[in-house]
Amino acid sequence: MKQILLWALLGGMLWTAACTSGTQNPKPELMFDSENPFYASSTLPFEAPDFNAISDEHYKPAMMAGIEQEMEEIEAIATNPEPPAFENTIVAMERTGELLTRVQGVFYNMTSAHTNDKIQEIQSEMAPRFAEHSDNILLNADLFGRVRTLYENMDELGLDEASEKLLRDNYRSFVRAGALLNDEEQERIREINSELSSLSTEFQEKLLTMTRERSVMIDDESELEGLSRDRIAAAKEAADERGEEGKYLLSITNTTRVPVLTSLKNRDVRRRVWKASAYRGIGQDGGIDTRPLVLRLVELRAERANLLGYENFASFAQEPQTAQNPENVLDMLTDLIPAVRANTEREAEMIRQRMLEDGIDDEVMPWDWEYYAERVREAEYDIDDEEIRPYFELDRVLENGVFYAMNRLYGISFEERFDLPVYHPDVRVFNVYDHDGEQLAIFYADYFARDSKRGGAWMSSYVGQSHLLDKKPVVVNVLNISKPAEGEPALISFDNVTTLFHEMGHGVHGIFSDVKYPSQAMTAVPRDFVEFPSTFEEDWAIHPEVLANYAIHYETSERIPDDLLDRIIAARDFNQGFETQEYVAATMVDMEWHTLAPDEIPDDVTAFENASLAKYGLDYKPVPPRYKSPYFAHIFPGGYSANYYAYIWSEVLAADAFAFMKEQGGLTRENGDHYRETILSRGGSREAMDLYLDFRGQEPGVEALLRRRGLDTDVDVDAL
Repeated sequence: MKQILLWALLGGMLWTAACTSGTQNPKPELMFDSENPFYASSTLPFEAPDFNAISDEHYKPAMMAGIEQEMEEIEAIATNPEPPAFENTIVAMERTGELLTRVQGVFYNMTSAHTNDKIQEIQSEMAPRFAEHSDNILLNADLFGRVRTLYENMDELGLDEASEKLLRDNYRSFVRAGALLNDEEQERIREINSELSSLSTEFQEKLLTMTRERSVMIDDESELEGLSRDRIAAAKEAADERGEEGKYLLSITNTTRVPVLTSLKNRDVRRRVWKASAYRGIGQDGGIDTRPLVLRLVELRAERANLLGYENFASFAQEPQTAQNPENVLDMLTDLIPAVRANTEREAEMIRQRMLEDGIDDEVMPWDWEYYAERVREAEYDIDDEEIRPYFELDRVLENGVFYAMNRLYGISFEERFDLPVYHPDVRVFNVYDHDGEQLAIFYADYFARDSKRGGAWMSSYVGQSHLLDKKPVVVNVLNISKPAEGEPALISFDNVTTLFHEMGHGVHGIFSDVKYPSQAMTAVPRDFVEFPSTFEEDWAIHPEVLANYAIHYETSERIPDDLLDRIIAARDFNQGFETQEYVAATMVDMEWHTLAPDEIPDDVTAFENASLAKYGLDYKPVPPRYKSPYFAHIFPGGYSANYYAYIWSEVLAADAFAFMKEQGGLTRENGDHYRETILSRGGSREAMDLYLDFRGQEPGVEALLRRRGLDTDVDVDAL
């Protein structure tokens, strides 16, 4: 249900996507005709979006028309008088939704990467319509009847492996949507889905507003001691853009911690920045309060899971994942906690000693941790973030680091082009070529933070790959790197370097997709597998050959000194107790929310979160969760509900895979081609763990993960 055949429009007639209830003059904004750039496939290479032609008023009529068109095609499949066959049912469904897929691909990228009031208004209005549209397909009794007939007679169809999996996945989607429920239960499912969709959209909009609301304005440059010249200039420029000339704006990010905390010397300013981040979404000082949304979302998810026969939402959400159930997730996480806490407490003692050296005889507070962790890192490894950043200039990291590693592993090359329209001047576009010169994809890079972009980093696509539909991928990587002041170089932290490699891991998962069916293409794999390819690519950032190729001083052009390079790599292990604990704490909060029954929903979000942390021994004041519930984007408006564990689950695979590749010779085309063939090109055409077994030859263990994170442990952690 990813694409549809275009309508044959008659004699220049205008189609409208809205029900006009007999009205002969529909509203002009609902008209959908050839003047709309989504009316037909883009004529640009690979059907890349024509952003020069697209305006906000084009989205809604195109989406409404897309819904109507897809429903017509779905109804034609459901009422087909011919007996159900794989081609006339399952393959036919794969061909539906072309217009809707086309417009949604652009629209939902804009809601995250470059939104505005109009886009948010459309998103709010369309969210329940899309929920209803999905229900109209998945709760269509006639359509499900055809799918069910094929599913129950699968052995007689003579299907190949990918086709069998497509049929199984389709059947499971219908059942998980409620196709086996009675009419009354299905009606309640529809109501829940509609409300969930609206609430999730509202949550997402409030997250974006909160980022602006909770920014910290600094009056005097002296309060910014410790920040580099370029960071201070960027803060001044950001304040100027807000009309606050002579001041300095420090923006918060999507996580509880904020990058500037590593450098700000003024403890009071650090406290203000940390609190601005950590206390958002609770209605403080009359600000935005997302806590009612948290409680209602959790309640509705629990009710829906119960209706579908699951004990709780986590059981529902994890059933199709490689983890399979909450028990497996909790076993893995709780086994890690003792080692994580032990490391964190050792790190805390080192931090407290550094604070005492500065004359601060006080307990370690959350706003102290990152600043003094950097001081410990400097002392123990003789490195300084401001010493490192000049070697990591964004363009050089991208071209001589990320692109270089992709070429060494897979033989691909990136060539920037300037003729394709973009949605913001900061966006860059590249052709991606295979080793034989064939163009594989178009790649967009959108790296700088702005008010119109949500926090975090992600990969998405404008066009998905499919042999069935003869389409090649058009993908985008989005980050939130602080934009330098005009004329200054973009010097980035090593964390941002790692994020560039991480997102390119998602990128090549899309670029190398080589499957027939659109719903199996690119990153269409379980949540706890999708972060494996991205995390795997991270470690190439510190491969000596790769790092030496891009870590070059932006002023002197000198390569990074060997001793500094050695210290950077050695310092990676420091603070991993903190890094892991803040992640695991957020994961446990996610699990606790989503293992509740409908009648167990608490009244107090903060109290429940605190109790959840205490339950697992994670209530450690200096290290709060990476996300607190009121701004936990992944699990409330995002798609990681009861699945935030997926990052560390996937990291087990990534660490094991990287260790295996090192054993096989490391950075070689032979290794890269094997990984590309067995993992990256296959999408969701096979079961995820079968793909891993093809690549690795055995199931993964956690030993490589513990080594990767530098965690000392005597705990016997079973393999996944």
